[in-house]
Amino acid sequence: MRDLEIYIRDLESSAVSSWLASHLDDIELRDDALGDRAVKGSAHYRAHRVRINLYPGAGGKRYTSVILEGEDLPWVSDLDCARSAWRAMDTEIRCSPGDWKEGEPVEDEKWWRLDQRGEQLAVWN
Repeated sequence: MRDLEIYIRDLESSAVSSWLASHLDDIELRDDALGDRAVKGSAHYRAHRVRINLYPGAGGKRYTSVILEGEDLPWVSDLDCARSAWRAMDTEIRCSPGDWKEGEPVEDEKWWRLDQRGEQLAVWN
């Protein structure tokens, strides 16, 4: 099972499902009224099931974590996924630059930040 995770700043209602609709099939995701609660959904890619999880308030109150999990995904890396999301949503997207694992320290780690200024490695805060 592979997973990709990106962080979207100031996520608008239905933006994730609209973006994913051009990459995945059979999307079931109720992100039209995204509030403070996690939203879980699913889709298919090349006949493989993809789990979709949205976690508002991750990485600061203005960001929503988007996690895609499946055997086969449309993107090879978090950065490829972030680039696609940025092109579709035109809002700041962040992602890890490598193989960060849950529980590892991230104080000084740089993250990819994609916005109107381009792609840059930056400290989160």
